[in-house]
Amino acid sequence: MSSIPKQGRSADEVLADLASRTAPDTNWRDGRVFSLVYKIPGEAGEAHEQLLQRAHAMFASTNLLNPMAFKSLKAIEGELVEMAGRLFHCAGAVGTVTSGGTESILCAVAAYRDRARRERPWIRRPQLVVPTTIHPAFDKAAHYFGVKLVKVPVGADLRADVRAMEKAIGRRTIGIVASAPQYPHGVIDPIGELGAIAQQRGIPMHVDACVGGFMLPWLERLGRPIPKWDFRVPGVTSISADLHKYGYAAKGASLLVWRSIDQMRHQIFVETNFPGGIYASPTMIGTRPGGPIAAAWAALQSIGEDGYVELARVTADAADRFRAGIRQIRGLTLLGSGDATIVSYAAVGMDIYAIADRLETRGWTIDRMHRPAAIHLTVTANHAAIVDEYLADLAAAVAEVRRDPKLAKSGSAPMYGMAGKLPLRGLVKSRIRNVIADLYAHGDRS
Repeated sequence: MSSIPKQGRSADEVLADLASRTAPDTNWRDGRVFSLVYKIPGEAGEAHEQLLQRAHAMFASTNLLNPMAFKSLKAIEGELVEMAGRLFHCAGAVGTVTSGGTESILCAVAAYRDRARRERPWIRRPQLVVPTTIHPAFDKAAHYFGVKLVKVPVGADLRADVRAMEKAIGRRTIGIVASAPQYPHGVIDPIGELGAIAQQRGIPMHVDACVGGFMLPWLERLGRPIPKWDFRVPGVTSISADLHKYGYAAKGASLLVWRSIDQMRHQIFVETNFPGGIYASPTMIGTRPGGPIAAAWAALQSIGEDGYVELARVTADAADRFRAGIRQIRGLTLLGSGDATIVSYAAVGMDIYAIADRLETRGWTIDRMHRPAAIHLTVTANHAAIVDEYLADLAAAVAEVRRDPKLAKSGSAPMYGMAGKLPLRGLVKSRIRNVIADLYAHGDRS
């Protein structure tokens, strides 16, 4: 349907049409997809989903662009920030809800740049010192805002190299960044040591906890050995944490939390010359839909601390079972120490992308990585029920690839292998850009 219908359709007809369009989508409800969806399992999960839908619908027409008009929504946002601040050990924390982790990171990088413009105006080409495992949202922010990322190779343990990070700090450095945990391998950077360096050098430090912000506190309460990563580290200035990941909130809701309002001030954009009136906004987007904010609040209130601890226990146990099973499969090796609930593994003597292809023929949606080539699992509570099935299929896929090495030359394996090995990264970017452009080209309905 490429044009607006002349006569409106009934609600039942519209909803039935929408439901039919989900047929080719990945099977996320049964735990056969990783990273894209965070779902509570069973009847409790169904009830939670219904709650999120109702809370979202209740505030679907509201707009936090004007917090004076929607005071209830501003109060809800404030409570979300306060709850997160206490969870991250800073009762006086301030911040905003954003549309997702990328927007939280965009806002943080823009604020660090503007802080430097005010406090160190001689810096013309600002730089952020980051480990190579930092999320590409920082690359996007750097691209948008004219900031150079000084990327520092990680150590053998895949964590940020403290000495190398310190050595990379220079006169144009406007801040440093670390992850809790980093996405590719699930390890937590040495934030305590990096925070001390940030304090010593008088520069701010951002912690990207988009994945771990609403998981690590509960793992710590369960007695897992989680190093300090939050505002307990004096050098930490700001933290990004996604509500729609392990907070089990509706898409899209994230938080950017600051230690103090003086630090957050640089996040706020103000334009006074617009004929339509003074415009002020603390986030990238102007219109700020109330639905995701209300649904995030509903999630935290309905699950509660005890509920989150139990979800974390189930998730961590599932991740441990994945790791134990992968260790038993000859030819596979785990990457990273598994600080949290991300599992990554590579292959020795086989093509991991061919294994990924074989898993997909068995109905799994696989997240592939490169440098090094690997498969990535973001484990949630919803995966606890499918661990044994996945491991059985993985063992079968490995055996299939070992029997027939030619599988590495079919399916998506050659494409991923080529992308990981091409030395000309500009060529890879060009090809990927063309793929995305084709998806948005006029007439595409796939």
